[in-house]
Amino acid sequence: MDENGAEAAESPDSPTDPLADADVYRVLGPDGSPLPDATVPDLSDEQFRALYRDLVTTRRFDERAVSLQRQGRIGTYAPCAGQEGSAVGSTHALADRDLISYQYREHGAVVARDLLAEYLPYWMGHESGTEAIAEGNIFPLNIGIAAHLPHAVGAGWAFDYRDEDRISVAHFGDGATSEGDFHEAMNFAGVFDAPVLFCCHNNGWAISIPESRQTASDTFAQKATAYGFDGVRVDGMDPLASYAVTREAAERARGDDPAAPRPALIEFVEYRFGAHTTADDPTAYRDPDDVDPWRALDPLDRMEGFLRETGRIDDEGVAAIREEADDAVADAIDVAESIEAEPSDMFDDAYAELPPEIRRQRDELLAAIDEHGEASFQRGE
Repeated sequence: MDENGAEAAESPDSPTDPLADADVYRVLGPDGSPLPDATVPDLSDEQFRALYRDLVTTRRFDERAVSLQRQGRIGTYAPCAGQEGSAVGSTHALADRDLISYQYREHGAVVARDLLAEYLPYWMGHESGTEAIAEGNIFPLNIGIAAHLPHAVGAGWAFDYRDEDRISVAHFGDGATSEGDFHEAMNFAGVFDAPVLFCCHNNGWAISIPESRQTASDTFAQKATAYGFDGVRVDGMDPLASYAVTREAAERARGDDPAAPRPALIEFVEYRFGAHTTADDPTAYRDPDDVDPWRALDPLDRMEGFLRETGRIDDEGVAAIREEADDAVADAIDVAESIEAEPSDMFDDAYAELPPEIRRQRDELLAAIDEHGEASFQRGE
């Protein structure tokens, strides 16, 4: 407390800050105030507010998606609360033409590209919206751990080969660094100077495996050294730091830097507040009390604190953005739930030519639907 008995504000180096002693790049302190030696990105007031709006929309989508899953209205879902800053901040740093390839928790990248209504149907089991998302330069969501990384590198190399002013950005979790695909992709990118950004989201856990059992390296970022390019660690719960680091790496990858275009590995150090997926119980492997210090770094609170402190937003502005986010998510849910599935669609792209056994199953299903009606199958009768 200070001399007047009031509680003193937490300093950026407070012991309660889990990243206080970490060697990570930061722009904002835990309360959203710019750090003394930090360089705030040169963005317009509207760009700052747009970044905050996408953070709020992503959080609201996340809350509604978890609720929808509990109601049986969508399938198993991967919550992203706590990790919005890295996905949204990094996407705002890219050009619209840049390609994004992601794992399954970077929902903020899709929100930042204004594709939420096209995205939600996926979690309901529909392919509707896939084409629009592809036109927004986002690869389909990837469930296989690290399986998308070689493809992302291939796309980046193709951009370079065709002399296109585009880069490829691949998001993945720290657990993906234990897969061979990660090392093959990193090596290929390094050898061929592919314009690729590897965005590793180190949230402390690969499902129930802690970071300490995932690698013997001091950091994930330093793995880039073995492949001949730079690795950097950033506070992934700081949206402005995530923006700044990605922007600089993107400029280097696309050749804006006088040096030769080079890939980069960005380690976003962050924490997921909730479960790995809605099929997971994090209390089985981590102490709930360990989450509390990280909540003090909530990316939404920090961004809002920055906007308020710098006079870029007030109570009315915050309320308006929250209402806009609520409406955007509600509209996306309405669109997704209005889609009527065609049962035969699930068989269309599994094989170029259906094997006899799969064809028999398809015909049997469609015959049963004709006899009993689709509604009875939806009710599980």
